[in-house]
Amino acid sequence: MRELRIRVLAGVFVVAGILSWAGARLWNSVGTLPSVPLAAPVVLALIAVVLLATALSLRARLRAQRERRPEAKGVDPLMAARAVVFGQASALVAALVAGMYGGTGVFLLEMLDVPARRDQAVYAGFSVLAGIAVIASALFLERVCRLPEDDENNGEGTAPAA
Repeated sequence: MRELRIRVLAGVFVVAGILSWAGARLWNSVGTLPSVPLAAPVVLALIAVVLLATALSLRARLRAQRERRPEAKGVDPLMAARAVVFGQASALVAALVAGMYGGTGVFLLEMLDVPARRDQAVYAGFSVLAGIAVIASALFLERVCRLPEDDENNGEGTAPAA
């Protein structure tokens, strides 16, 4: 598997933010602007928690396996690969969504005197923070599942832990 690149995630975030900002300006010129849902940061935060819990669980199981503890449960390579793919997909979607809400939030900064728009700007800001948490959790999960020989290859690719 190929490793996630921070540059790709940052590029997706920036492009989505610029397009979202431009779209929000255009949509507002028509007279309406779609609202930023309260559920957006909540769902992103839940995904970040699931990714972090998976990474911590796999790390503990791999550590117990390396130390050859008698009660150690092995880590199925296919399950580890699925976890890494889930993390990578979540990071890409989180970069896109965080960029989208970031662009909308930047546009909403011009309208902070309207209470409803101020609340939406706050939701957009929390969505960006939760998206960054998803990306950080996904990168941590990917690091946990990296095989030791991957470090010798200068990070050419990430393979799931055996």
